[in-house]
Amino acid sequence: MQTSEIAGGALEGLRVLDLTRLLPGGFCTQMLADLGAGVTKIEDTGAGDYMRWAPPSYEGADASARSAPFLWLNRGKRSIRLNLKDPRGREVLLRLVREADVLIESFRPGVMDGLGVGYARLAEENPRLVYCAISGYGQETPYRARSGHDLNYLGLAGLVAMTGAADGPPMAPAGQVSDIGVALLAAFATLAALRERDRSGRGQLVDVSLLDASAIWLGLVAARHLCDGEVPRRGRTEQAVCYRPYACKDGWVTLAALEPKFWTAFCKGVGRDDLAARQFDAPGSETHAALEAIFATRSRAEWKAFADEHDCCLEPVLELDEALASPLFEARGLVSTLAQPGIGQTIRHLGTPLKLSRTPPAPYAPAPGLGEHTRETLAGLGYAHEEIEALLQSGAAAGPAGTVQGEFLA
Repeated sequence: MQTSEIAGGALEGLRVLDLTRLLPGGFCTQMLADLGAGVTKIEDTGAGDYMRWAPPSYEGADASARSAPFLWLNRGKRSIRLNLKDPRGREVLLRLVREADVLIESFRPGVMDGLGVGYARLAEENPRLVYCAISGYGQETPYRARSGHDLNYLGLAGLVAMTGAADGPPMAPAGQVSDIGVALLAAFATLAALRERDRSGRGQLVDVSLLDASAIWLGLVAARHLCDGEVPRRGRTEQAVCYRPYACKDGWVTLAALEPKFWTAFCKGVGRDDLAARQFDAPGSETHAALEAIFATRSRAEWKAFADEHDCCLEPVLELDEALASPLFEARGLVSTLAQPGIGQTIRHLGTPLKLSRTPPAPYAPAPGLGEHTRETLAGLGYAHEEIEALLQSGAAAGPAGTVQGEFLA
């Protein structure tokens, strides 16, 4: 099986089959690809990964590879198209599995088994395979076949109920908390299973769910509740004047002076030593009113200068465009450029957060067109030219020519 490993990457030589769609599995395999793993996306013979069609899009010749979200999420991967409802398509998958280290899928539990290519069957072909199944509610739960998206999982885990003002409605978070969380869990658990395989020589099934990934963000809150029985409510982050956003002259700032030394530094800096004992006064108190008046006297830039001098956990609230253009993002390499064939320009996108001193991520490779590597991969698996043409003609596999809206598996 041909791959696109980054020479010298930490995961160089690792062969990953990615049967996922959209964000969770895509971000998991993006991190693996950034570190040098050879990731092959296995897409259906219809429209492929739904993310390919997510707006906005760049102008370009290949409509399947110009969606801005898709190009970021799938950099450095390869793409082939298989019809897993066709036994000939499944046979191609089995050949791929024989040479793979990892397979990651995100169908509802039972879909892969129904196709005859679930974990038990694939483990017969390759006992060393680490099979990671990402699902909404887990492989064996009452909700195993239930549909859902990020907000549903967060709601069931208790996070939405606690998000928002105390006197307001529950609120959805700005980011995809469970989607990114499950991607991190999947990558971590997969690498742990690979480490164990080094000792035992055997792969295993990794079962991660978006519900689990939602619950982990509330570990500290749950620990308190399970100890004292108190039920946390919305507005819990607004319970102290030392930890909240404040309006200033030209926007907002965040104060997070939880430790007494930071609160004391703030009070001294603004000339209000008398507030040093009022750190945990509640919103609506006289202390809160005094702080609102204090913050309104300076701009964000002035408060940044104040924080530079007094070190009190005080920072401006940046809009997304400001954050992306900030020196801090630049210093961390969080915005990168990538040459993407087919759209005639260099695109900008979020860079990897992974920093390794000896085997850092290599420059990013472009995202693949739909089915761009089908023929090449089939040839690498030992299929003769005539066999490849027969697979393409039968619809068991598909190359990059044309995109037909087809039936999806999930």
